[in-house]
Amino acid sequence: MFLAYAAHKNFIVYQMDVKSAFLNDLLEEEVYVEQPPGFEQTTLGDKVYKLKKALYGLKQAPRAWYDTLSQFLTENGFTKGFTRGKVDTNLFVFEKVQDCLLLQIYVDDIIFGATNESLCKKFSKLMQDEFEMSMMGELNFFLGLQIKQCQEGIYISQSKYTKELLNNFGIEEGRTVSTPMATKVKIDKDEKGKSVDESKYRGMIGSLLYLTTSRPDILHAVCLCARFQSNPKESHMSAVKRIFRYLKGTIQYGLFYPKNEIFSLKGYSDLDYAGNIDDRKSTSGSCQFLVDCLVSWFSKKQNCVSLSTAEAEYFSSAFCCTQLLWMKQTLADYKCFFESVPIFYCDNSSAINISKNPVQHSRTKHIDIRHHFIRDLVENKIVTIDFVTTENQITDIFTKALDFQRFKYLKQSLGVCTL
Repeated sequence: MFLAYAAHKNFIVYQMDVKSAFLNDLLEEEVYVEQPPGFEQTTLGDKVYKLKKALYGLKQAPRAWYDTLSQFLTENGFTKGFTRGKVDTNLFVFEKVQDCLLLQIYVDDIIFGATNESLCKKFSKLMQDEFEMSMMGELNFFLGLQIKQCQEGIYISQSKYTKELLNNFGIEEGRTVSTPMATKVKIDKDEKGKSVDESKYRGMIGSLLYLTTSRPDILHAVCLCARFQSNPKESHMSAVKRIFRYLKGTIQYGLFYPKNEIFSLKGYSDLDYAGNIDDRKSTSGSCQFLVDCLVSWFSKKQNCVSLSTAEAEYFSSAFCCTQLLWMKQTLADYKCFFESVPIFYCDNSSAINISKNPVQHSRTKHIDIRHHFIRDLVENKIVTIDFVTTENQITDIFTKALDFQRFKYLKQSLGVCTL
C-alpha cells in the first residue's frame, strides 16, 4: 500500500536503518538477567542484574522499541508531531500545509517519503540527532524486494531471489514453459502415486510462497501445489518443477506501480466452481487495485462445498468486499478520503442480484449469515457491485489454469512485466 501510494503521489522513497535499535528502549517491566559469562563479579555472589534498558533476545524488546520510537515521533517531531495510523499502527503521517511526509516502520528498518524534498532532509536530521542511525539513501532493496524508482512509477521485483531459488533447487538447466500450470492436467491427491521427499517439497513451496509477493502470476499454481504438502507425490513435484521452469524464462519480471493522477479503489472477484477433484470445493480468487496498482491478491479454497455457482460467487464476493473496506479504512490513515464508493466487479449476475434484491434472500437462508453483510453495504452505498464480462475478469488468473494467450493478457492487466 505504501509503495502504491508513493507511486501515485510521485515522491521518492528513502530508507534508514537504526543501529542497535533495541538498546535504546526503556523497560516498563522489571527484568533480571544473570551475570554474563566472562563478566562475573565473584564478590557479588549469586546476585543478578536488573535491566534499565532492553537487550537483544528479550521478548519485550520489539514492543519497547516501538513505544520509544512512537512516543518520540508523536511528541517530539516537527511542530505538531506525527499522527499514528489507526488501522496500520506502524504508519506515521506528518502534514504541513499542502505537503505531507509518510513514515513506515518495520522493526529497525524505516522507509519514508514526502511530497516536499525538504521535509525528508529535515526528518532525516531529526532522527539522526536522536538515535544512532544510518541513512541508506533511496529505497532500492527492502525485505528481499528489489525496488526501482523512476519517473513513470515504481517497479518491484525479486529477480535476485528467483535466481537463487533456481540454483538452490537445481533447475538452472532444461527447457522453459510459457505458463506456470498446464491446462490439461488436473492435480489431485494421487494416492497411488510414488511419494517424494517431503522436506524438499515443503522447502520448494515455502520459497515460492515468498516469491508471490511480487509475482501474482504464479499464486494460483503455488497455492494449489501447497495443498499436498503432507504427502506429496511425483505428480505434485512435477507441477512444482513446472512453476520453476516458468520462472526460469521470466526471471526479470516484477510488479509495476504506474504514476496516475486519478485516485480510485476497485476490486475483482471470481471463482472456479467445484474445481477441486478430491472434495469438490470451489477456489476463490480476488484482487484489489489502487488506481492501476495491484495492492492485494489471494487465491484460496473455500471452507465448504457450495450448492450453486451463485452461492460460491457470493462467498467469494464477501472476501473481496471485506478487503476493499480494509483498504478504504487504511487509506484514511494516509489522509485519502473517497468521494466515490469503492467498486468491485463480479461476472455472476445471480450473485449481484442477491446482494441488491431483498426478495432473493428468502431463497438463500442456507448461506452463512456472515456473508449477507454485503447487502447492507450496497444499500448504504458503501460499496458498489458491477457486472464484468468473463473476458475482462482479471481474477481468472487466481482460480484456474489458463492457456498462454489468456494468461499473458491477464498477467499484463495485473501489472506484471519487465522493467
